[in-house]
Formats: sequence, C-alpha cells, structure tokens
Amino acid sequence: MLSKKLSDYTERYTSPELPLLAALNRETNLKRGDAVMLSGHLQGQFLQMLSHMIRPKCILEIGTFTGYSAICLAQGLLPGGHLHTIEIDEELKDIASGYIEKAGLEDKIVQHIGNAVEIISALDETFDMVFIDADKSNYERYYDLVFDKVPVGGYILADNVLYDGEVVLPEAKQCKNARAISSFNNKLKADKRIEHLIVPLRDGIMIARKISER
Repeated sequence: MLSKKLSDYTERYTSPELPLLAALNRETNLKRGDAVMLSGHLQGQFLQMLSHMIRPKCILEIGTFTGYSAICLAQGLLPGGHLHTIEIDEELKDIASGYIEKAGLEDKIVQHIGNAVEIISALDETFDMVFIDADKSNYERYYDLVFDKVPVGGYILADNVLYDGEVVLPEAKQCKNARAISSFNNKLKADKRIEHLIVPLRDGIMIARKISER
C-alpha cells in the first residue's frame, strides 16, 4: 500500500529482522512460488509487538505457511503459554518445524496439519489472541468458530482484509477472494460484540477486540 521508498524507509526505522527470521524469509522466497504469503519483516514485527502488548497465555493461528508469523507471535507469550498453529498443506510442515526448533520454540508452538474447521472445533482451549490468515472463503466461518473460544478482552486478527485494494471495487469487478473478504469486513462492521480497526499495513490487518459475549 506504500511506495517502495516509503516501504524501505519504514523497514529501516523498524527494529531489525532477527537473523533466524531473515533466513526463513530467504528460504521461503527461494523455494516457494507463493512466498508473497509470508508475513515478512514489517508485518512480523507488528505482530510481535502486538503479542508483547497483549501478553497472551494462548494463541491460535489459522494458516501457518512456513512459520514466520507463528515465531513472531510466540515472542509475546506469557511464561508457560503456547500457540496452536494450523496448516492444511502437509508439505510446509518440515520447513516450519525446522525454524520453530531453531528458534527454541518447539515446546511453545503446537503444529496441526489438516482441515482448520475440524481442528478448531476439536480444540478445547481459550485463546487470548487469534490470527486468521488462511483461505479467504472461510474467514467468516473461522471467525464464528473461534468467537466463543476468545474471552471478553481478547483479540481476533485477520490478514489481507484489503485484498490488494480490490475491496473498494464494485462487487462485479472483485475476484472471488475479494468478495469473500468484503463480506467478512461487513460482518465485523455489523458485529456489536467487538470494537475493530483496519490497519493498512501491507495488505491490511483487521484487529477486533471482543467487548461482550452477545
């Protein structure tokens, strides 16, 4: 959403990317044609900062990819806390688990491979923080599934809520994923149980704080 000059400037004036995350960033870009899905330095630092501010005991991430955002989010966990991360693509597990182990977080991050709807439903946990960054067509379903697992005062985050700017186009000109994201954004706008904010960082992050059960 920023010009390259401004984007480079914001990264220069943001705490440096950890060497391990830089290595993961590089390996993902070398090996994956869909590396654009990786959070990257600026967004990763943002997620890490939020996690330090919220100080969650338990986090749920829907969409592990290669593990970059999971490692960032885990930095703010309270002692004894843990993060569950869900990924449907089994081929991504090895690269993610390798870097999770290198980060010394193998006892804090629990990897799940499979269908997120089924896994979320089976998790008997309360999550102080949820990060949704998976298939866009299911964002609304994921939101509904996690809502009762988040306490009042907890946070639900969702990535790509600007969908490359397509959300401002007429519906007929939006792709399928952009229409799904627009519907998700409208759903949260109408939800009186939360207060929410879209941060126009990269492709847009929705931050919703739960303020009531009903």
